[in-house]
Amino acid sequence: MRVVIVGAGQAGAALAAKLRALGHDGEIVMLGDEPAPPYQRPPLSKAYLLGEMEEDRLWLRAPEFWADSNVELRLGQAVTAIDPTAKTVTVGGEALAYDHLALTTGSTPRRLPAAIGGSLEGVYTVRTLADVDAMRGEFQPGRRVIIVGGGYIGLEAAAVGAKLGLEVTVLEMAPRILQRVAAPETSDYVRALHQSHGVKVLESTGLDRLVGDDRVEGALLKDGRQIPADFVIVGVGITPNTHLADEAGLEIDNGIATDELGRTSDPAIWSAGDCASFPWRGGRIRLESVGNAIDQAEAVAANILGAGAAYEAKPWFWSDQYDLKLQIAGLNMGYDRIVTRRGEGDVASFWYYRGADLLAVDSMNDSRAYMVGKRLIEMGKSPVPEVIETAADLKPLLKG
Repeated sequence: MRVVIVGAGQAGAALAAKLRALGHDGEIVMLGDEPAPPYQRPPLSKAYLLGEMEEDRLWLRAPEFWADSNVELRLGQAVTAIDPTAKTVTVGGEALAYDHLALTTGSTPRRLPAAIGGSLEGVYTVRTLADVDAMRGEFQPGRRVIIVGGGYIGLEAAAVGAKLGLEVTVLEMAPRILQRVAAPETSDYVRALHQSHGVKVLESTGLDRLVGDDRVEGALLKDGRQIPADFVIVGVGITPNTHLADEAGLEIDNGIATDELGRTSDPAIWSAGDCASFPWRGGRIRLESVGNAIDQAEAVAANILGAGAAYEAKPWFWSDQYDLKLQIAGLNMGYDRIVTRRGEGDVASFWYYRGADLLAVDSMNDSRAYMVGKRLIEMGKSPVPEVIETAADLKPLLKG
């Protein structure tokens, strides 16, 4: 049985490795459009951009792992078509047959339209190794950078810029940074952190266009102000890579739609990672995280081999900014109350409730709160909010 994996990122690598770990001895072919072997993306906007991590430390596996595991790794080759009837993918002009096909195609960062300066030299996005390599030389002390978008990627890049001595301005169109993903309490904490490092955070601030002839020179705001810049980083979200699946006639619903096993609308085609949506508590979600990419891919690997086990997502995320380790467990959709727990110094956690139900927790430099919160959510336990606020030790809540 030949399994072909399209996408050589975190999900694709996890899926291939899990197939072998579960005893699959048939062919595995992993196709990646980037020239680099499977690598970690989170450090790109943090340690790698700071120069604290060498390229070879990004690799998910040592280069010899793939050959030793008899995984055929084809890099720098984009798949251009899928033929579900013939059960082939087209890559490098070749029709490659599969018995099972796994789409782990990831996502693409949204870019600013060319009409408002998005194609000017000196305008970058943060997604691939090549993206970060292209911008690293821009990070020189005293230079001015504008970050368009106050989400986690943009804020991580802002932290790197501030640590390296740049003049950093964050533009956020919404009333507050992190508005789409976090409570006002988390936004307030993170905003204050950046401001303490000299970052200008401009919220409720719309971008009219970037200015410059061939190279960006600044940004013209909707209110008429103009801010100079030596370069710009755009962090306004990502789009799941669904074009191959769409052209092949697969169902698309906020990503490549899968069932609870990870199978698409074609029984021989599976999907996992940023590009895949799946059933969740009566609805459908798509998770953009390393944890989901690994867990979902490993579940798909088992189901390709006949396990027949539904994927049970256990969402968790993290972000590193300056000395802040922000850890998030659960999904905060539909929350109606925030419970705040303060520790010493800069330690804090924010607990999301809907009615009496605990949904999620954001922990700031508080790994214990994160671990307890994650366990509680996974166990379906919801402590009384007042206990979260006042308990000297949260760990006993796991036994109650």
